[in-house]
Amino acid sequence: MKGVRITSVVLGLLCMMYFITYLDRVNVSTAAEGFRGEFNLSNTQIGFVFSAFAYPYLIFQIIGGWVSDRFGARRTLIACGIVWASATVMTGMAGGLISLVVARVLLGFGEGATFPAATSAMSRWVAPDKRGFAQGITHAAARIGNAAAPAAVIFIMTKWGWRQSFYVCAVISFIWVALWAWVYTERPKDHPRITPEELAVLPQAQTKKKKPLAWGALFKRMAPVTIVYFCYGWTLWLFLSWIPQYFLQRHNLNLKDTALFASSVFFAGVVGDTLGGIISDRILRRTGNLKRARSWMVSVCMLLTLVTLFPLMFTQSLMISLLCLSLGFFFAELTIGPMWAIPMDIAPNHSGTASGMMNTGSAAAAILSPVVAGYLIDRTGNWELPFLCSIVLMGLGLLLAFWMQPDKRFEEHEDAKQITADSL
Repeated sequence: MKGVRITSVVLGLLCMMYFITYLDRVNVSTAAEGFRGEFNLSNTQIGFVFSAFAYPYLIFQIIGGWVSDRFGARRTLIACGIVWASATVMTGMAGGLISLVVARVLLGFGEGATFPAATSAMSRWVAPDKRGFAQGITHAAARIGNAAAPAAVIFIMTKWGWRQSFYVCAVISFIWVALWAWVYTERPKDHPRITPEELAVLPQAQTKKKKPLAWGALFKRMAPVTIVYFCYGWTLWLFLSWIPQYFLQRHNLNLKDTALFASSVFFAGVVGDTLGGIISDRILRRTGNLKRARSWMVSVCMLLTLVTLFPLMFTQSLMISLLCLSLGFFFAELTIGPMWAIPMDIAPNHSGTASGMMNTGSAAAAILSPVVAGYLIDRTGNWELPFLCSIVLMGLGLLLAFWMQPDKRFEEHEDAKQITADSL
């Protein structure tokens, strides 16, 4: 790593983590074709397996964000990594529906704090005018995990079986934990390889003691952001959970073609994530207006998402379906960079907690979306109907995005005002 900036190395490790966590989340949607027949599961039961991880994931968003703000991203992510890697091993060892669900619940415990902790790390290791890019590129790595999962899992399944696909993912996870423990320091200035030039552009660490967090005030500021992220998250988890099965069952493709088509959709998300952060930061640098760079951009992208998904309701064509799904996922993922930059814009001193609050929206959607989709498919046999729900929620999200206030920072005097009120 000689000659490479340590800030880039840290960002690279976070990209690797996002890749691995999403690989570990969505591998089950492809492996489902292996354990569906072995355990004799319905689509509704499969949907429950998909969503089981999201229950503890939801609970640990805010808790994990607070823990990372309080104890640091280094220790938080080491502990998380050990838990999620162990859960991946357990998934490969499952003997039926119950053990599958238990393993996925444990995965949710392990991954619940990961993104808030990563956001906390970025608030220290990324320059303020590059926050959109950092969030976009890390989430692009996550979408590469989505894109790689179908092909990788199917390759391993056809060679050795569906269980082995989870064992391979677990090994990769344990390797990442070791690298993170070796490289990362909580404060950039403590790293032996940090340069003065890098330190000069990074946010300055606080020297005074933080005031107690006014939870109610921060909840109020983040509420519109959380609701908008729920609307986005519904579509995300519908795609992550059901896209492989959509091509396999709705269009009767074989496993290899299913992997190709599903990976194509997810790769569109990779491009969207990367461009979204770049565009948002460029708008901010040109206009100096956080509202335009974050809120307006999210609204426009949600509008384009619902417009491109709508033709899916009226076509039987495989290629048109692929085009609609790819464009829909691309525009949905353009929102990621600005959305994940907003917690750092609003509450830079509590970015882990604020991002955890926001991500509860996606976690709640992860519980509901896969199960509702599976139920609708079982009841109606209509594979397009779940996407109609996404269209409606995207319409709601684009309107609510105007109520987000990334340009109004959560100030310390809000803490004092809330604490005084709580003590009366």
